[in-house]
This record gives sequence, C-alpha cells and structure tokens, in this order.
Amino acid sequence: LKQLNLHDAASAMIIDGKSQTSYTVVVAPPGIDRIFLHQSGANDTFSQDDLSERALDNVDLFHFGYPPIMERMYINDGQELVDLFRMVKEKGIVTSLDMASVSENRAAGKADWDLILQRVLPYVDFFVPSVEELGFMLDREKYHMWQQRAAAADIISVLDIEQDIKPLADKAQGYGAGTVLIKSGAKGMYCQTASQAERDKIADRLKVNLNNWGNRQHFEYSYKPDRILSGTGAGDTSIAAFLYSVIQGNDFERTLQFSVGTGASCLEGYDALSGLRSFKELEQKIEAGWEKNIF
Repeated sequence: LKQLNLHDAASAMIIDGKSQTSYTVVVAPPGIDRIFLHQSGANDTFSQDDLSERALDNVDLFHFGYPPIMERMYINDGQELVDLFRMVKEKGIVTSLDMASVSENRAAGKADWDLILQRVLPYVDFFVPSVEELGFMLDREKYHMWQQRAAAADIISVLDIEQDIKPLADKAQGYGAGTVLIKSGAKGMYCQTASQAERDKIADRLKVNLNNWGNRQHFEYSYKPDRILSGTGAGDTSIAAFLYSVIQGNDFERTLQFSVGTGASCLEGYDALSGLRSFKELEQKIEAGWEKNIF
C-alpha cells in the first residue's frame, strides 16, 4: 500500500483478512523466455461487488485484465465477468479487456472461452488480447496447428497476418467487440476497428477527436529496440500506451506507433518501467527514422 500511495493509486484498495494478496514472480534470465510463478490469492474471489459505485465516479475508461487467472470471472460461463462489464457499460464508461494465457490442463483452460467471449464482448469497446490467447480461446484446433508448425520455435514466427491473425479479429468483432488490438509478440500488433459511427460514440464519451478511426485494419510492425534485456511488461505497457493515446485523441496511425514503440522501449530494461519513453521522446525517435522489424 505504501508503494501504491506513492502513485496515488491506493484509494480503492480493499483489505481482506481472509485472503492472500495475489502476486507473480517473474524469472527473466537473459536469453531465456520468462517463467511466471503465480499465486492467485484474492484475485480468485474478486467480483463486481468489490467495485464500488464511488470507484466508478468520473471514470472515462475502465480497463480490466486477466479474467483467466481470476476464478470468479470464468466459472459459470463467465457470468460474473459479463455482469461486471454490463454494469460498467450501462454507466456510459468506455471499456477495455485484456486476457492471459492459461494451461489447457487447468480449470481455467477447460472453461468455454468461446462462449464466455460471445457473452462479454458486446460490452467491450477495446479488446486487447495476444494472438496466442485469442487463438486458444476462439480456434483451439488452429492453435494446436500453430504449435505443431512452430515446433520448438515461437508461435509468432509461423503466423500469417491474413490467414491466422485477421480471422481471429473478425470473429471477436462478430461477437460484438469494438476495436480489436491483437498483440503479436516480436512482430508487432494488429488492429481492427468498428464503424466510424461506433468510434464517434467513444470519442464523445472521451471528449476527443477520433475521426480517422472507423473501419480500419492495419498491422503495425514493431520497432527495433536499442538493446534487449527483458520482455517483462512489454505487452502491458504497449496496451497502456495504446489506451492513453486514445484518450489523448491521437490519430490511428500515431497511436499504433506509440504502442509498439512503448513495447520496444520496455524491452530495454529489466523491469517493466525503467526503459519507457515519454510520448514526446517516442515521437522524436519515430520522426528520426526508428528502424522497424519487418518479418
């Protein structure tokens, strides 16, 4: 709580004497993929009842992450998750949903994620999963084919934008998601938006101009980092940059550049924050010809 207070982020924290605090230990040795040791703790008991009316006062954007590692959010076909997003959406708040990878052999992996997403995505304005997460949830057969094609390599390395990534965005939008932003590892990010009329509703709520956001489909390739120390936080910080750029009213192209630029910057530090650049610094680096990774 002391650390959260330093950033004015502890006001809505709940003290629960019956639960442990959730935590994750990230083991990130150089040159080896990260290993996560996770304790769900109080995350497994979190529900919409823990979100007070006061916490939603004057909120423009609600971002919720990792229902696959929060038991109440995936049991009963995701009813708690659906109720949570419906409640927030009915208040006129812009919504964003991120996911997490789960093991196929665990309870979360056995949940019917296709059905859960059918139920919750009508209440989601920005859906921001990784391609592996979305493939696992919406097309398990194709996901297993990716694993076979990749063998011991990174799944991202064998994926085709048109054949593998875009169909997942199409399906998610068919279920009701507004903008679908699919994190695609070292390659970059694929973004597909809803109609301009739908984007204008978001713009009105956020009091920004999103005039060039309607019916867009684009893959933004990643930038080359100056060095690579750790991937910890690269996905989360890139999503944070994306959402922050949206509420700042930046255009579609610049928002995606800020997003992948933040992900690349994050790789330059061992933790999730020390490598990050401000938008002004990112813009200067982009305008100076920051080199792209083209696969």
